[in-house]
Amino acid sequence: MIDVEALSKRYGALRAVDGLSFSVQPGEVVALLGPNGAGKSTTMKMIAGYLTPDAGRVRVAGHDVSLRPMAARQAMGYLPEGAPGYGEMEVGAFLDFIADVRQLKGDDRRRRREFAIERLTLQHVLQQTLDTLSKGFRRRVGLAAAILHDPPVLMLDEPTDGLDPNQKHDVRGLIGELSRDRTIMLSTHLLEEVDAIATRAIVIAGGQMRADHTPAELVALSRYHGALSFLAMDTVAAIAALEGLVPSADTAVDRRDGRVVLFAQALKLTPEAVARRLDERGVAWSELRTERGRLDDVFRQLTVQRSEEAA
Repeated sequence: MIDVEALSKRYGALRAVDGLSFSVQPGEVVALLGPNGAGKSTTMKMIAGYLTPDAGRVRVAGHDVSLRPMAARQAMGYLPEGAPGYGEMEVGAFLDFIADVRQLKGDDRRRRREFAIERLTLQHVLQQTLDTLSKGFRRRVGLAAAILHDPPVLMLDEPTDGLDPNQKHDVRGLIGELSRDRTIMLSTHLLEEVDAIATRAIVIAGGQMRADHTPAELVALSRYHGALSFLAMDTVAAIAALEGLVPSADTAVDRRDGRVVLFAQALKLTPEAVARRLDERGVAWSELRTERGRLDDVFRQLTVQRSEEAA
């Protein structure tokens, strides 16, 4: 449904996107993940046809975006970063305008308009102008406009930006609902979006691809994946008690919650062995568990650390 081949874009001396290639299959929800300035929005704009690439090719639903731009745009809904709109328009009038542009008529127009308004909870702001809305509501109006014509492909640039936790939950639920019969690509710098929404994540930094995995495969790259951790009142005593069982270089204390983390995966260390040693040395402990892995750890490895190595 989306096919990107060797895509590149420069802004003066800055290479924003550098030879990016990937494909998105029907039914996938793919998160384009990266730090600020990674090239996510530039990539999304080129796929959507709002920017012309310096090199490479993009096809959406089989249509070359450069050669058949109208056909490609008819097949997609696009929510740009910031959800721009006409500030002086009322929300209801803006959605009618979008319906006119999309040439929606009759029962289909009414049904699609009602669905978008209800699903994005816009009933109470239909008479408000866009420039009087909160950032979160403007985002929701932009998403309503993107799904109004029921496109097979959705391109969402930071879809939950500016939303409160409840609104994020609702929008993620909508994306999940829409993904049943659509292909969705979204850009984000929020790691929580990957676990909550995506079936696959493409990590980019410096305009280049760093990884392309399912969320489970991505989290398995974390050094925390398979590690053991536990809580202890005296972390120094806990680490000392494990001397000889776990190399000191493979232990750490997580600053976020004070958990002692044991990275000795190669030793096939068991929770039972750790618990037994702590009990033998009289160290009080709790919540001993095997770690799933941490996306923030993987994200840093793939973006910051590799960028520093390249420099």
